[in-house]
Amino acid sequence: VQLQASGGGLVQAGDSLRLSCRMSGDTFSSNALGWFRQPPGKEREFVASVSWYTGTTYYTDSVKGRFTVSRDNAKNTVYLQMNSLKPEDTATYYCAASPYTGWASRPDEYDYWGQGTQVTVSS
Repeated sequence: VQLQASGGGLVQAGDSLRLSCRMSGDTFSSNALGWFRQPPGKEREFVASVSWYTGTTYYTDSVKGRFTVSRDNAKNTVYLQMNSLKPEDTATYYCAASPYTGWASRPDEYDYWGQGTQVTVSS
């Protein structure tokens, strides 16, 4: 499975960005796609995930109501719509694929990772 993330950039607080993650290869082995982020000097943290087949979504509390994760099965692509961005959202964002069908929020529950895309939110 290969994952290609894109869509990061430099924005101001309150702006929006949409990240995309296109999946290719043996996509049938992955049941969920997740987004993680790693702020400078900190550990990687779970942001959101979506079940590839049911569309069930999960979010960390700090992004609920601002971020929306969705998927387009026909395009093998998962999106992370980020609204009302805050400086604390600044991080490198990663997409990852998991074989788990439920809520998977730990990095070790994900088998495949895309390269990161940088999101910088200025105040």
